[in-house]
Amino acid sequence: MFLLSPLLLLFPSVIYAQSAPVVDLGYAQYQGTVDVKTGNTHFFGVRYAAPPTGNLRFAAPQPPLNATGVQQAIYQPPRCLQSPGGSAATSPFASLYKRADATVNDDTEDCLYLNVYTPGKLNTTAKLPVVVWLHGGGYALGGAIGLDGTDIQNGDDLIMESGNGVIVVVVQYRLGLFGFLAGQKVKSGGALNAGLLDQQFALQWVQKNIGKFGGDPAAVTLWGVSAGAGAVLQQLIANNGATSPSLFRAAITSSTYLPSQYAYNDVVPESLYSQVVSGAKCSSASDTLACLRKTASADLQAVNVAVANTSFFGMDNFVPVVDGTFITQRPSLAIKSGKLNTKTIYSVTNTLEGGNFVDSSLASTLNVQTFVKSLFPALSDAQALAASQQYTGLGSNYLQAILIMGEAIYECPTYALMKAYGDKGYKGQFSIPPGVHALDFYYYFPSSNAMGYRQYFNDNFQVAFAGSFLKFARFLNPNTRINSTDITPTWAPWSTTHTEMRFNRTDAGAPDVKTFKTDDGLLSRCSFWDSVSDKTAQ
Repeated sequence: MFLLSPLLLLFPSVIYAQSAPVVDLGYAQYQGTVDVKTGNTHFFGVRYAAPPTGNLRFAAPQPPLNATGVQQAIYQPPRCLQSPGGSAATSPFASLYKRADATVNDDTEDCLYLNVYTPGKLNTTAKLPVVVWLHGGGYALGGAIGLDGTDIQNGDDLIMESGNGVIVVVVQYRLGLFGFLAGQKVKSGGALNAGLLDQQFALQWVQKNIGKFGGDPAAVTLWGVSAGAGAVLQQLIANNGATSPSLFRAAITSSTYLPSQYAYNDVVPESLYSQVVSGAKCSSASDTLACLRKTASADLQAVNVAVANTSFFGMDNFVPVVDGTFITQRPSLAIKSGKLNTKTIYSVTNTLEGGNFVDSSLASTLNVQTFVKSLFPALSDAQALAASQQYTGLGSNYLQAILIMGEAIYECPTYALMKAYGDKGYKGQFSIPPGVHALDFYYYFPSSNAMGYRQYFNDNFQVAFAGSFLKFARFLNPNTRINSTDITPTWAPWSTTHTEMRFNRTDAGAPDVKTFKTDDGLLSRCSFWDSVSDKTAQ
């Protein structure tokens, strides 16, 4: 049987492309390609920061060094070092966490790159709106090529859905312990939330350089899915909502991921730091952080994976913390304060956000109160019982656990944002069965469907759903029409009447796109989670 080379599968634009003009960024010149299939211009693997290695490991990102000659921006960049989620062998989403073929895409610490996609041939005077995409993956996985080598987050898809009206930037940032190691030692000798600082650094790069690609730095929309949406939330609350100068004018969140976000020196981050130090054989060092910086990358990556495997099923160990400077308070408090870095937002959640994240092997034995305590260990027994009672009568114990995971971690943080944004926030729901977490991703990036996750193919649905995000990015209003086949009804900001847009299909396969009112029971349960957010560390 004849097999295509993995390089041909991963990098088709290298083969079927023409040379693009050279862009001079000051520190380096980059030449991309014009894709023959789409006619769009691609710049892959543009370095936006210095390699975060050696003394820059666990440090804030730094400007890249000058490079001589013209750099060929034609290859997808290597991803940041990856680590898995919870280690349960029965994980229903294990297939999403396959690693890329290391022979064609070695994961590495030197990973602070971004991709730029422009519609058509490069037009430096176009001043188009810009979409900056932050990938998901639990702050542990992902990159410009997604969770595995065939899952390319292709900016051409977003350009098409925008009517060729945007430029797309796909950003990589440090993951796992390399991006989110916390504790007093890191605070004193390094940079907390390094992965978030990478994102901010990339946004600053966009402000400085996107005009050279034809983009408008005053019209940037920050968009992410899952942990990428959680990262959008972090950028919204960064610097007490007063990041200056402004780095983006609008935000989109798809399934906002908000796990427990402890203070950097809380017992949990300090415990994780101790585990890393022990695993790296640095316990006897007088300066443990310096020892970690000297540890071979491969050895530290082994620790990264080992510690990640200890996380609770469906959750991640290395996530953002309250660092006291960039993130000054728990997100729920920051959101309530209304001090946020944009004035408008569009947020979408899925029907059953928790469906992937509860161990199915426990379906017949699961105790809801015990599950709540495992998810949020700081809750008292009485609070865990009260939480479980919020879900009494909502199906089996297993389904109740799925609802708890989905609402507490994804949906309720999204509704908190809706409340904060008042008449400047729009809310949607992706409901194509089974409506589980991140299924919507494959409708934003339909060319990724080689993975087989997208089950519904309908052009009108695609215009309505995927197009709504790009309309918002261009015009700050998803009600704007840019396509004559757009079947989406007009809908009001969420705060007005708790109106959402449901994107679904009928049993007969026709698009079913219509408004509905947010369930009062769900909002009541969100109020409960808000009342104990000091213990859930959200």
